[in-house]
Amino acid sequence: MKGNKRGGIPKPTALKILEGNPGKRPLNKREPKPRGRPQCPAWLPREAKNEWKRMSTELERLGLLTSVDRAAFASYCLAWDRLINAEKVLQEQGLVMSFPRDDGTEYLQQRPEVSISNKAMIQIRAFCVEFGLTPASRARMQLPEEVAEKSKLEELLD
Repeated sequence: MKGNKRGGIPKPTALKILEGNPGKRPLNKREPKPRGRPQCPAWLPREAKNEWKRMSTELERLGLLTSVDRAAFASYCLAWDRLINAEKVLQEQGLVMSFPRDDGTEYLQQRPEVSISNKAMIQIRAFCVEFGLTPASRARMQLPEEVAEKSKLEELLD
């Protein structure tokens, strides 16, 4: 590995290829190319497992998810779980809590789930950028022929 470099975090070559290499810089021909599907961790909560199932197949098909991406993808799924659970509490109980004061009045305080939800959204967006899952990153992508072609089953279903 080389020393610290200035600038942003480099994009994976697979993502650059999907985007059509807009910077026209040479692609890294020596980038590690791990293979295999990551196993969904058994300890993930229900909503995180649902998100894993929903997203993993497509990301793997695009070459953006491999066995070594398990921790990053699990973190994305955990953030998703936290967002869903925090939002359920907020929908049921509202954004604020009421507390009595000694003088008989009440004061309002933001529920902790508001912060949990906001942080989860920031984390989810960061992971989406890493995995090329934002609308802006998809708009820049151009699928290689072997990925863009529909499977025979997809063609029959159309």
